[in-house]
Amino acid sequence: MKRRDLFCLSLTLILSLGLMFSSCSRDEMTELQSEVQITKTTSLTTKTTNNASVLMQAFYWDVPAGGNWWNTLDTKVSDWSNAGFNAIWLPPASKAQNGTYSMGYDPFDYYDFGQYNQMGSIETRFGSTAELQNLISSAHNEGLLVYADIVINHNSGGASEQNPYTGTDTWTDFNPLSGLFYRNYNDFHPNDIETNDLGAFGGYPDLCHSKTYVQDWLWNNSNSVAKYYKNVMGFDGWRFDYVKGFEPWVVREWNASVGGFSVGELWDSNVDYLNWWANEANSSVFDFACYYAMNDAFDGNDLTKLNNNMMWKQNATRAVTFVTNHDTDEIWNKMLAYSYILTHEGYPCVFYRDYEEWLDKDKMNNLIWIHNNLASGTTSILYDDNDEYVARRNGWNGPGLVVYINNSDSWQERWVETNWSSTTIKDYTGNSSWEPVTQSGKWVKIQAPPHGYTVWSSK
Repeated sequence: MKRRDLFCLSLTLILSLGLMFSSCSRDEMTELQSEVQITKTTSLTTKTTNNASVLMQAFYWDVPAGGNWWNTLDTKVSDWSNAGFNAIWLPPASKAQNGTYSMGYDPFDYYDFGQYNQMGSIETRFGSTAELQNLISSAHNEGLLVYADIVINHNSGGASEQNPYTGTDTWTDFNPLSGLFYRNYNDFHPNDIETNDLGAFGGYPDLCHSKTYVQDWLWNNSNSVAKYYKNVMGFDGWRFDYVKGFEPWVVREWNASVGGFSVGELWDSNVDYLNWWANEANSSVFDFACYYAMNDAFDGNDLTKLNNNMMWKQNATRAVTFVTNHDTDEIWNKMLAYSYILTHEGYPCVFYRDYEEWLDKDKMNNLIWIHNNLASGTTSILYDDNDEYVARRNGWNGPGLVVYINNSDSWQERWVETNWSSTTIKDYTGNSSWEPVTQSGKWVKIQAPPHGYTVWSSK
């Protein structure tokens, strides 16, 4: 919807210098002594997510109208699957107040996916029911999960009715042509049991989730919205819009009823709040703390911000990381940001326009391959300053990696401790042609290009 330190310094030299010096030349020893004395390591003990998962946000704000978006996506799911994505997130798919002009965030009939003539159209902005079902079937055939964008905080498009709880006329009389989930003033705030919940949005009628009738139609009934989306339309998971508007138990109950992956749009940079909500809702959450830290780091020229606390550091299995989305696009140095989220813990989400239009797709595919094949295990942050950031994935069901991000105007080199002893390593991005051999103490010198990155692992 359109809206708007953890830090631990470890000096390992005393224990490791003897081993390193035994295999270094005199010149290397001098260079090593001068460089590694400022190398620092922050160890994080979060459990990694499945490293073979990358999410595609398969839309942007104001995608072309005309009812062809589902068909457009249908032509791309095979390529996305081959690139290493495991799921796609679709925009709100059901009929909204503005019909073919709507991006779906003003929901009217949760059961009309483009088959009823209401709100000025039969199809939605994105297409017909049959086209949506064809897209979901194609995605499933390619091994992709499909996540629905669920907007249940508010509704739009109801007729006016006299409301005894406000003493005025309100737009709360919903009579959808699907014949399912009729609503009136009793189902919105205020009503006979509740004046308000956590938040209303945009002046729209605010659904009351404390009403048994609303709960039954949203997730409890055999033909509830949740079960219809899953069992009839074939959706596999959920992106919950504007979860600041209602209590996290709503998402928890929805998930308990139908299962599937879920992620909440909790627009907040407070990590403790994000983690609390995720645990209460039994859901993943978008890592806005990571998003704002990356913006400060890459656009503010201070890579120490990448050592801030983030959701992925506190609870990686619940963190969905992202560089931009349909609501916000603040980070300018996006390739550096993607090199960060696609080598670190969490479930990275790639934005449609970044992948399909704005960035180098070969470089994006390379980072997705690295994520799915090398980026496993816990994380150790090896070094950071204004211009440089080095981190190591310690390996779990793969070899792990070392990522070196350089935001300066010149090539940089640094000695770091790796996962490998006496092993030839290489940069899997192709940005460096070096193939150094790690010392017996696992140390090695790596490099990164100006305003670029390298990702190192065993050859």
